[in-house]
Amino acid sequence: MQITFLGTGTSTGVPVVACDCKVCVSNDLRDHRLRTSVMIETGGHNFVVDCGPDFRYQMIREKVDDLDAILFTHGHRDHIAGLDDVRAFNYVLNKTMDIYATREVIEAINKEYPYILHEKRFFGSPQLCFHEIENKPFHINGVRFTPIEVMHHKMQVFGFRVGDFTYITDASYISDAEKQKIKGSSVLVINALRKSKHISHFSLEEALHEINELQPERAYITHISHFLGLHHDIQTILPENVFLAYDGLKIILK
Repeated sequence: MQITFLGTGTSTGVPVVACDCKVCVSNDLRDHRLRTSVMIETGGHNFVVDCGPDFRYQMIREKVDDLDAILFTHGHRDHIAGLDDVRAFNYVLNKTMDIYATREVIEAINKEYPYILHEKRFFGSPQLCFHEIENKPFHINGVRFTPIEVMHHKMQVFGFRVGDFTYITDASYISDAEKQKIKGSSVLVINALRKSKHISHFSLEEALHEINELQPERAYITHISHFLGLHHDIQTILPENVFLAYDGLKIILK
């Protein structure tokens, strides 16, 4: 299994022209953070989790020539705003894209893209096949996905476990019952927006607390705002088995 971090950033922040933080002007490519998304390659299949506004560029950058499905964690715009660009895969591969999401996320997509789910879709609109998921395991092309329900303040968000890999984003709370699904993962990806506390995201300290409790072999931090700081500076203060993820990073799981 190969995991590619398509994006590790967030919309939180201010435009570069109005910002004097070091991250925005850093020459370290690890500080260049597009909106958060990950690609899972396993068993000859490609799956993308979340499809934000940077989706098109992420696919071009990683030279992705086929996708089997897109899974959504939740319906916030920074996670669904690239869905229109799926039409390129429809056209080139002559196939409908499978979408896996909760009812709430499908409703959010319908509001954002009313022309996609409309009965009279116009020519050229993305061709999607929606699969409604709940908090129970499901399979795509023989690959088992186990949803992990976390809370994004008061909003339900799904993380996903595939084999020994667990991916969590936009979380501020994980119940004990859901943590049982995560335990035993060799690799855990979890969000940490910044150092200071936030109402709907883990802080760095909170994310490290969760990692310490869940005890993966390796952990990676994602959904990083520029308020967290420079990649080099943060990596030096992390435990030896915890890494600050960056766009384009690839990890292999046996």
